[in-house]
Amino acid sequence: MEMISVQQAEEILFSQIKSFGTEEIFYENALGRILAENIVADCDLPPFDRSMVDGIAINFNAYENSFRTFKIKAIQSAGEPPISIDSEDECIEIMTGAALDNSVNTVIRYEDLIIENGVATINIIIKKEQNIHWKGKDKKTGEILVKANQVVTPSILGIASSVGKTILNVKKLPKVIIISTGDEMISAEDVPTPFQLRRSNGITIKSVLEKYKIYADCLHWNDDFQFIKNELSRCIDECDIMLMSGGVSMGKFDYLPKACEELGVEKLFHKIKQRPGKPFWFGKSQNEKLVFAFPGNPVSVFMCLHRYFIPWLEKSLEIPETAQYAVLQNDIDFPFSLQYFAQVKLSVNPSGQLIAESVNTNGSGDFSHLAETNAFIELPLEKTEFKKGEVYKIWKYNF
Repeated sequence: MEMISVQQAEEILFSQIKSFGTEEIFYENALGRILAENIVADCDLPPFDRSMVDGIAINFNAYENSFRTFKIKAIQSAGEPPISIDSEDECIEIMTGAALDNSVNTVIRYEDLIIENGVATINIIIKKEQNIHWKGKDKKTGEILVKANQVVTPSILGIASSVGKTILNVKKLPKVIIISTGDEMISAEDVPTPFQLRRSNGITIKSVLEKYKIYADCLHWNDDFQFIKNELSRCIDECDIMLMSGGVSMGKFDYLPKACEELGVEKLFHKIKQRPGKPFWFGKSQNEKLVFAFPGNPVSVFMCLHRYFIPWLEKSLEIPETAQYAVLQNDIDFPFSLQYFAQVKLSVNPSGQLIAESVNTNGSGDFSHLAETNAFIELPLEKTEFKKGEVYKIWKYNF
């Protein structure tokens, strides 16, 4: 199978979008999960007419009848039953959030009053029904407060709590296993020889997934074909998604494609016209498990993860797409017939535009710049020269 375009790879990936169902969880555990139901008001919001300020409550008819001073009948705080007035020349000293009785319909702030010896005097022009938050003004019983298919945020949890929604229906998450390969890769805790490298891809992928509340196990396999085949078979049975790094290029020890073939994992594509990440392999097992096998270089892993897997995951979880674009801040020459994903630093200019400044790197093995950049900018395959001021799609990371 020859190399395919980035767009073709995306179409193949998105043809494998799948739902993992839903589950009910306690709302305090729902932060960062994907809401699978609408949250509706269980009563009118607010549930009663209430004061929006600290001050006094009067009947506006008295003001229209030239009353400007009012005897304070009582003081009412939030949470207490509403207190009525018995005559036009009375008022209730009332606190923010307190319920209003039907006998009053206008609230005046302390700042606009003079209170002496239990009498309040109004010293400004007022309007009828001012400073009142009326029952049902925000939402009526049964109206939607929060729509499904969005990430549960602190504000959403606050809304859920306010309507007594302590059990939330959320999207189930796929079970993911992260696998790195290669004899030359050793644990981060160990000291490498001059010809070894410490493993970094596993913790990078794991950390990105935790944003979505996916807590994946990390494994490492050395370059042993039978071991890889046996372990791959086990993982296919135990998980939904395998995210792999290494073992997919053309080397004699790149065993993954052959192991997948012998296990009946269908290759959906292998190799994309892109840099970094050209050898990316994607396949599906007979029991519908997906294998995302990225090249081993750290930048390739990072790019493929954010350009392909994360969009696939968000579509599977029905998170609305939020495509973003940035204005290139410097010229880039890329004289190769590959789609180039350049590392860029993002910022906002005084006009409010999102701008992207590319950084020079030393290839897909040079991951040192990932810490100082925020995104890959996707440069079209059909061009080799990209000019300052041109606008291109970006794929954010480190956010």
